[in-house]
This record gives sequence, C-alpha cells and structure tokens, in this order.
Amino acid sequence: MTDARDEVDASPTPDTGETDFDPVAFLERAVTTPSHEGVEEMRRLLVETLEEFGVDAAVDDAGCVVAEKASPVPEDGPHVVANTHIDTVTPNVPFERDREATGPEAGETEISGGTGPADVIRGRGACDAKGPLAAILYGFLAAEPARGRLTLAVTPDEETLSLGAAALTGKLPGTDDRLDGDLYLVGEPTGLDVCTAAKGRFQGTIELSGEAAHAAEFAGANAVAAAEGALSAIRGFDADADDHPQLGPPKLTPTVVDGGGATNQVPADCAVTVDRRSVPPETAGGFRSALEEAVRAAIDSMDGSAAAVDVDVALTDRESPFFEAFSTDPDHEFVGTVAEAARSAAADAGLPIGRGGAVRPFGAATEASYFAPAPTVVFGPGDLTDDAGAVAHAEREYVRVREIEAAAATVADVLHRTLG
Repeated sequence: MTDARDEVDASPTPDTGETDFDPVAFLERAVTTPSHEGVEEMRRLLVETLEEFGVDAAVDDAGCVVAEKASPVPEDGPHVVANTHIDTVTPNVPFERDREATGPEAGETEISGGTGPADVIRGRGACDAKGPLAAILYGFLAAEPARGRLTLAVTPDEETLSLGAAALTGKLPGTDDRLDGDLYLVGEPTGLDVCTAAKGRFQGTIELSGEAAHAAEFAGANAVAAAEGALSAIRGFDADADDHPQLGPPKLTPTVVDGGGATNQVPADCAVTVDRRSVPPETAGGFRSALEEAVRAAIDSMDGSAAAVDVDVALTDRESPFFEAFSTDPDHEFVGTVAEAARSAAADAGLPIGRGGAVRPFGAATEASYFAPAPTVVFGPGDLTDDAGAVAHAEREYVRVREIEAAAATVADVLHRTLG
C-alpha cells in the first residue's frame, strides 16, 4: 500500500474487526472510473466491491447504494450512518500515482523522523470524495457491531441537486426518512480534522416590478432605480445579526443585476440575484420572508417613482431542499471519539503533529445538512485547498496516500468504539 522505500508501514491496522480490503488500491480503481457525467460505472464498482466482501448492497430508486450491518442487539446501541457520495464535478482529471510529490502536495509528512516527498494519488475525485469513500468503506467492512447497527449510505448526486440524500431522509414529497440515524459520519476532504458545522447556502432573486414609461416624461415606476433600495437593504441586512459560535456571521451577497431594455424607457422590471450563506437557526423560508420585508421597507423610504415599485423575493426553484446550516455541539461524545481516533491514526501514519484531529467548521456546504439535527461529523482525507490554491474541484486534485490510510484507520476505530 505504501512505497517500499518507506521504513514505516502505515497501513491501517486498528484493533477492530478484520478485512482484507485495501483502501488505496480501491481508490486507484475509483479515480480511474469517471463519474462526472454519470455514476453508473462508479456505482457498479462500489456494489461489486461490497458483494466481493460478502455484503448485500441495495440500489434504491434515487440511485443511492445502501448496505447495513446489524449487531445481535440492534436496539441496545446507536444507529450509526456513514455517508459520502460517488459523483464528481466536470471535467474529468486523469489518474496519476506519484510517489515523489513535493511542494504543497508533500506537506510536512514525516517518515522515520525526517521529511521527504509524499506518495500521492491525483485525479478527479481523489479527495472529493472517492478518498473519503475508500476510508469509509474500509471502516464499514472491518466493522463487527456488538451493539446497535451500522448503515452505509452512498449518494449519487451531491455535487448537483442531492436528490438521493433528500429521498433517503424524507425531504422529498412522497418519501420517508429511511435512515433515521442517531449519529452520522459524512465523508468529505477535511484534512483529517473533525468538522462539526457548516454554513447553509440559499439562492434567491429580488424581483422588482414597476411601470414602463417614456424616459422624457415624469411617469412610470422605475424598477432599476428601485434596485438602489434593494442593494441598500442587502448591505444592511445582517447589521444586527449575532455571530454563530462556530460559524461566525452570516453573509449575503448580490451576484447578478438584470433590468431594463430600451435606453430611452423607464424600466418596468429589474431582478437582483443574491447568494446567502446562513448560520443556525436561519431557514430558507425565514430568510426569504425577512429579505422581502427589508427590501420593501428600503424602497418605501425612497423618493420618486421607485417607491411605487412592487417587491417579491423568490428562492431559486429546485427539486430538493437547499442545504441549510448545521451545527453539532463540539463537546458531543461522538465528536470527541472521532477527534481522538483521528489524532491517534495520524500519529501512527507518521503525519506531522497538528495534522488531523482538530475540531472546526467545514468550509463548504454538504449533505450533512440533511442529517441534522442528529449529531453529525464531517471527516475525511485531503483538502479543499492548500498553500498553492484550490485542490478539490480543481485540475490538481490529489490526496496523500498516508492520509487515506490514516482516515481508514480512524473510521474503523470510531465504529469499533461506538458499536463494539
């Protein structure tokens, strides 16, 4: 699994159940399996791998892969759900195994007390999220629950609409929560840190409707002029907002303005698109109502015809719910379990002190939003960014092999401590 030149064998060998599954070999196969335009081939690889190790896996109508391991006393312990996704963004980035990576890709990996080049896997999905999938799959296959039960739930469309996760959790019309977990472990690239919160993301449009008129006349209701009031309301929207203890302040950003048609006409319509990064307890519906009220008040205070413009705020139409912000108590026992296991596995893998095990928020929106308010932790190998720039979703996406091994050992240890 590691370069033969390394004197330290960092293969995951926690004192848990046994499995011959090799997470690094699986990741190599997974990265060479494109899943940016469709996930059928990648899903087939996942199902066949589970079946190879004696696990029955079901593919539901939404395209999710679901498998379960129950203890002899499933009601006497927690129901742990391990989740990640198999889709990737476009375009595909070819697989490469580089055992001599340097620079930011190498980090400060310690080998036998010194420093040296890193063994990395490059390619689309290496860290987002086929690397986390490899680690979760290792832990799932190694698990031998003595109490409670364990569900593996892998979704097909996290990078787009998350219809799979929404159907699994009963958030789509006509569906029920088929997971109903007590604890959730979500695989994403966190640098082996334990992420307990993330901001939500909503998108909406402020529709301003006035009355067209000739620009030479003092007539009509100018929707473009009313945009000045809308932008003022946006700037002051969070003036009285409290910082969230983990996520800080919310953020509202105007991103697109579209209005007017003829250069000699009072414009009847204007639209301002906004991006909202929310913090608990704000909901998508609550945000929409509050923003509409704030914009209406700002325009009512304007002089001239703009004050006669009508206001409507609409959230962007989508089949699945927006990702709302989520937050798990950093002092929750499950958080401590994952953090302790991550620090131990990182040390065993020869990673530098401080790499892995920190408790912090996650920097992007994830399907973890759908699992809250149950205690939810986001964890995995790889980084969203490094010192050279973007990693996930970028042309230089990569993950360090030792971090795959450390993540695999972490997941196995966490499941053993929680269910064993």
